[in-house]
Amino acid sequence: MSQQEERRKKMKRWITLSTAAVFSTVIIVLLITLISTAADVYSQGHDPAAAAAVQEDYSPERAKIIMWGFAAAAFSTAIGSIGAGIAVAYVGSAALGAIGEKPELAARALIYVGLAEGIAIYGLIISIMILTKI
Repeated sequence: MSQQEERRKKMKRWITLSTAAVFSTVIIVLLITLISTAADVYSQGHDPAAAAAVQEDYSPERAKIIMWGFAAAAFSTAIGSIGAGIAVAYVGSAALGAIGEKPELAARALIYVGLAEGIAIYGLIISIMILTKI
């Protein structure tokens, strides 16, 4: 086996590992956000002291709508982040390979990595739009 094939195998292994790490981190953050949001909304609906401080039009149905709105916002951010992580993993590794062969391609490669990162921003914008409608 040549050195180049060994490097390719190591790079593929590293890309797979980094993609799995990004994916698992995003899932953990999503679950923590979802659980804490659900707990906050649930406690507002069932705690008499908190219920007195909240406006009177917050019925249990309204609390469920708010809970699902927060869940949808967290889900859109998580999916956008997962997509961006996968895209940056593939585009970034290809960009580094291209820069290694032709250093004058560095500016173009960074543009493509930035476009891949924009996917996460789109998910964040959608979640902000959802949160403003709650």
